[in-house]
Amino acid sequence: MSGFLSFMLVALVAGVFGVIAVLHKLKEPGPLAADKIVYLPPRSDVPEMLAQLQREGVIDSPSLMNFAVLVEGARGKLKPGEYVFKKQASLRDVIDALVAGRQLMHTLTIPEGLTSEQILERLRDSDLLAGDILEAPKEGALLPETYKFPRGFPRSKLIVKMQEDQRKLVDQIWAKRAKDLPLRSPYELVILASIVEKETGKAEERPRVAAVFTNRLRKGMRLQSDPTIVYGLVGGKATLGRGIMRSEIEKWTPYNTYAIDGLPSGPIANPGKAALEAVANPANTRDLYFVADGTGGHVFAESLDQHSRNVQNWRRIEQEQKAKAGEGIDQSAPAAVPPPAPPKATSPTSAPRRRSAG
Repeated sequence: MSGFLSFMLVALVAGVFGVIAVLHKLKEPGPLAADKIVYLPPRSDVPEMLAQLQREGVIDSPSLMNFAVLVEGARGKLKPGEYVFKKQASLRDVIDALVAGRQLMHTLTIPEGLTSEQILERLRDSDLLAGDILEAPKEGALLPETYKFPRGFPRSKLIVKMQEDQRKLVDQIWAKRAKDLPLRSPYELVILASIVEKETGKAEERPRVAAVFTNRLRKGMRLQSDPTIVYGLVGGKATLGRGIMRSEIEKWTPYNTYAIDGLPSGPIANPGKAALEAVANPANTRDLYFVADGTGGHVFAESLDQHSRNVQNWRRIEQEQKAKAGEGIDQSAPAAVPPPAPPKATSPTSAPRRRSAG
């Protein structure tokens, strides 16, 4: 009995010293000569991960690492994925990174004003994402933003996040909207913001462009936005790639705001935060018209006479530009005509004379 107890004591002491030695070994610098990115495929088991880490030169003793995670009860907590391991990363560093799942994050930027179909194309084209897109999101339901995700992140989950972020943002902006806004719901806010987004790329102009359209809604004037013509013709799949024809201005679609009263039947793009905020709190102006100024921006007017002079100036500029670069894409030539009559019931077989808002 005495001999057995002595043996157990020696074994216990040896075990304690062994564990201490292992813990010390875990903190020693590893074999990596430089920082390295290593991708451990999904569903890799622990032996496969350890073998790959050894092949990549991250660790030099898979058995030691396996023993360490067994002692710590972390063997089932190692997560596959893409990791950046620093130069001479210790086994402790490697284990902590895999247990915490501190994967390398990639980014994908979705610009403002893309249609949902165009956003889906970008998601499909990214080889950093995985999985199929089972259901196409509705127009205007995605928030343009820069998103971070690990390699192999499901496309469907990223779409869900884009939708959730958009709903939260719209609710926040709607709650802080101007009291006299001529819009009845957050959805109508998104519809008008999508038009503002497509009309101007200048941040400082958005509130004033929004004011033109909200002023028109209050007066019962048609919005007359060229991008709504384009969306009604191509359904958000592409641009026309040419100028808008006169027959297309008068062609009835549920989106063509030259042919219908009020807002179109839905958004024509996915607006960003700035456009949503501009519509929720438009500039305090009486502007009813705007037209391109030839510098990438617009010139605004309260009266038709003033707008007519602005249009004539734009026509002169446009002729000079056409001589250099050809016809404008997705834009119709502005025209000044008599002020609008009160709105009439929309009919798919007729369209009013054009009165050019923008």
